Amino acid sequence: MVNYYYKEGKKLVQLEAPQAGSWINITPPFTIEELETYANQFQIPLDFLTDSLDIDERSRYEKEEDVKLILVNSPILNKTESENDPIYITAPIGIIITPENIITISPFDSPVLNQFIEGKIKSFNIELEESEFVLQILEQNVYRFLSALKRLNLKRGQIEKELLDSSRNKELRQLLSIEKSLVYFVNSLSSNELMKMKLKRTDLLKIRDNEELTDLFDDIIIDNGQALEMANIYTNILNGTMDAYGSIISNNLNNVMKRLTIITIVLMVPTLFASFYGMNIPLPFSESSYSWIFIFVFSICVSLILIWYFQRKRLF
Repeated sequence: MVNYYYKEGKKLVQLEAPQAGSWINITPPFTIEELETYANQFQIPLDFLTDSLDIDERSRYEKEEDVKLILVNSPILNKTESENDPIYITAPIGIIITPENIITISPFDSPVLNQFIEGKIKSFNIELEESEFVLQILEQNVYRFLSALKRLNLKRGQIEKELLDSSRNKELRQLLSIEKSLVYFVNSLSSNELMKMKLKRTDLLKIRDNEELTDLFDDIIIDNGQALEMANIYTNILNGTMDAYGSIISNNLNNVMKRLTIITIVLMVPTLFASFYGMNIPLPFSESSYSWIFIFVFSICVSLILIWYFQRKRLF
């Protein structure tokens, strides 16, 4: 599916056909035949479109004649229902710059691009030069990462509170899902940062002489570095948390086994005396009709002595 947009004043207008200076947004679902049609229609290489749909593609940029491709990874909320899957995954956004238009394409419905379509970006203006539009997409993508990181951190805090009163596997699986999301974020943010540094060094967007856009690009790189640092910090905290709770659960299991062992030893004493006097051989006090009282009282006393000893050694 392909949509054409043009901004008239402060309103984003959807067009029925592309025109010079318009934004072309290609969204799923689509087939390879449709991609070939778009490639021929807009005179762009087919691999620019297909590479943008590969979720394993790293952030990079490429130039072929007058057509430029910028691939940037963006966080996407995972819609699978499995508890073992990550909460967020990352997928590329392909930004294709042609002499007449800017084309965007993504394998999923991109929240970053939807913000522009829904008019949530007040400074958004297609009529501005193409480099500013690309920088605005990169800026909103970094904000999306920062927002997702804050949500993951809040969810981690809630799960930790639940783990204080529970040792169920459900909470640990949720922490594992957060950890997987952070791994995606760290890899994608690192790749995005390298791509942006190369963009700045090669001046692919031709903004070196524009101080305002250069400052904006520097701010985007700084924010990306901040997001990467946050992702690394949250990953380290989560790893330490999971190791700590793993040790706590193991220690709790050891305490339970220790208590059960002590209880078994204490209960063994009455059983031992009863077994002795249950044998068909002469034993002290066995001929008396009140021998069972003596055996019972003596075995209880020995058990109490054992309990006192274990408590004194802080084993019970």
